[in-house]
Amino acid sequence: MAKEPQLAKGERPLKLTRDGIAYRVACDLPDGSYVNLGIGIPTQVSSYLSPDKEILFHSENGILGMGPIAEPGTEDVDLINAGKQYVTMLPGGCFFDHPMSFAMVRGGHITHTVLGALEVAANGDLANWRTPGAKVPGVGGAMDLAFGIKNVWITMTHVSTKGQPKILKACTLPLTAPHCVTRIYTDMALIDVTPEGLLLRECAPGISVAEVQSQTDAPLKVAKDCCEMDIPEHIKGVALAAA
Repeated sequence: MAKEPQLAKGERPLKLTRDGIAYRVACDLPDGSYVNLGIGIPTQVSSYLSPDKEILFHSENGILGMGPIAEPGTEDVDLINAGKQYVTMLPGGCFFDHPMSFAMVRGGHITHTVLGALEVAANGDLANWRTPGAKVPGVGGAMDLAFGIKNVWITMTHVSTKGQPKILKACTLPLTAPHCVTRIYTDMALIDVTPEGLLLRECAPGISVAEVQSQTDAPLKVAKDCCEMDIPEHIKGVALAAA
């Protein structure tokens, strides 16, 4: 297991940026996979894909072969993802209707989905669509994605804007789907959901195992090969707020 990081006097550990989280996910996507990208941080994953990997990105509004987010000034007003962002297309990409898109998901043809979350439980329960008192249109396609895709990877901040843990012993918000999450990427850590519980595999640069556990409601087991994430310097992170 990696040694606990030693910080200089007055130095505070870093939390990953949203780009840092997206980069770390992109590193793990296997060559030849078919990947659905949810709204928020997941949409940034396509911008950090290694050029030596062939991965087809899926958007449930009817795209397969989606490229990175369009650069300002290059947008095609007829080409958007499910989050209404302007995107690009890779050679060989295609378009189809909603029934075909969700047939791909429900039929098990998409290998991975990367989703945002409000809460994740130790047993893999996912809550990502509603908070008390909020007016929302509904769960959308997240329920189908969570049930129909084998590898459900979550990207999110480790704690809420109020400083409360988002990885819990049990979810308090309405569930999107039970027992579906397989891996969690946060601005502090990479955690696998296993039958034996949550397994901490990596910590963000400068963040200790103890710091991750202190911000996690559910107990964590630490992998024997737990290490520090390898993240490019310019997207590593920002200093943790003072306690």
